[in-house]
Amino acid sequence: MEMDFERCYRAVDSRDQRFDGWFYTGVTSTGIYCRPSCPAITPKRQNVRFFPSAAAAQGAGLRACRRCRPDAAPGSPLWDVRADVVGRAMRLIADGVVDRDGVPGLASRLGYTERHLHRMLSAEMGAGPLALARAQRAQTARILIETTDLAMAEIAFAAGFGSVRQFNDTLREVYASAPSDLRTARGRQQAPAGAGTIALRLAYRPPLHARALLDFLAVRALPGVEAVRDGTYHRGLRLPHGTGRVALTPADGHVAATLRLADLRDLAPAVARCRRLLDLDADPAAIDATLAADPALAPVVTAEPGIRVPRAVDGFEQAVRAIIGQQVSVTSARTTLTRLLSHRVDHEVDEVDEDQSPGQPHDQRGELRGFLSAEDLLALPDSGFGMPVGRREALRGLARAVVDGSVDLAAGVDREEAVRRLLALPGIGPWTANYLAMRAFGDPDVLLSSDLAVRRGAAALGLPDTQPTLDRYAERWRPWRSYATIRLWRAA
Repeated sequence: MEMDFERCYRAVDSRDQRFDGWFYTGVTSTGIYCRPSCPAITPKRQNVRFFPSAAAAQGAGLRACRRCRPDAAPGSPLWDVRADVVGRAMRLIADGVVDRDGVPGLASRLGYTERHLHRMLSAEMGAGPLALARAQRAQTARILIETTDLAMAEIAFAAGFGSVRQFNDTLREVYASAPSDLRTARGRQQAPAGAGTIALRLAYRPPLHARALLDFLAVRALPGVEAVRDGTYHRGLRLPHGTGRVALTPADGHVAATLRLADLRDLAPAVARCRRLLDLDADPAAIDATLAADPALAPVVTAEPGIRVPRAVDGFEQAVRAIIGQQVSVTSARTTLTRLLSHRVDHEVDEVDEDQSPGQPHDQRGELRGFLSAEDLLALPDSGFGMPVGRREALRGLARAVVDGSVDLAAGVDREEAVRRLLALPGIGPWTANYLAMRAFGDPDVLLSSDLAVRRGAAALGLPDTQPTLDRYAERWRPWRSYATIRLWRAA
């Protein structure tokens, strides 16, 4: 979104929550910055500045509004649409790469020098990678302060700060409060029971068609990894520092998330992956407006506004699912994957199981775990696959490529390069690579026109149902053809 003053000011004056995360409103007379939808009195024009990121507002000396909590706003949908270096960098920063590997690690992943990366981010975001990561650390620290009873020193290091002094100084600067004051402001609210348990709200731009998301995930749920029960999606996670589990319950205006983490340093990447899974940073108003302009799609868009693209918490997991799902039904793929998981050979110690919440789904060992890693899959014997030799070797080829680094399936990957490298692997064709572009890499403009169910859905809506004619027709849906694909699947 261009930082046009009049357009931004009109959004603030109307308290339009669709613009939350697109930009931030700085009020120079009070020294705070807010979401566009902040319920406070609209500031005078001469006292307003607009910023492209929370980090840029903080860099201008402004503190976060305590009323609208701008640091917890949905992320900008630009990072879903854009596949350039800035978009990739923002996805990697959200996943905690700077906290784990520093700016040199981020620059290396993106293939640029630190200086050039800083210049690009500063030009577009108003802040460099360190400042953007610092703003994320401050939000992580606030969540931990308000939702756990951990000591402040533990929170400081869990949030990614290098020292307690840095932690104290940052929170005073960002929130104009000492960390202990933020905890006092929590009042009598009790922290969630259990070590490593964090409860928070994940914001989104309405509308959100929650039932479509849960239906999609439920029919593909793998025993021991994930389950959908009573309107809540549960799953195990493999995270950079350990294991975890999450329960996600869509509600009015937010998704309630309960995270149980073996290592609290994984909070930021766990939240980023949950947001990515449910596509919570999308802009449904813009997407639906484009698709509804087609008379053939208009009725289904009106009937089911806010359809999202279910994405992935783990790129390798999604790639394995895609390869196994080639040219077979969803039910058949689920059966094969379940058999594969039953032969897993790993030695993970799940440190968050001791006081499992009542009613949480269990596998036979009483826990939900993340999917196989590439190393786990390579350790499986031939008998553990239960599939044709060609498909088994395609999976092993993928796993070897991930282990040796020749294929990157992370959120901040260069989409075109990742698809090119996937297509070079034996057993991976265009459908699989494009399916991964849509679900693992977050490309919003993928049409799986060769997919039988997509063509059946097109026929059901009176659209062209052969691949060449559907490809030509779908040009009018750009840049949201991934969302059209989901709608066509539902129509089928």
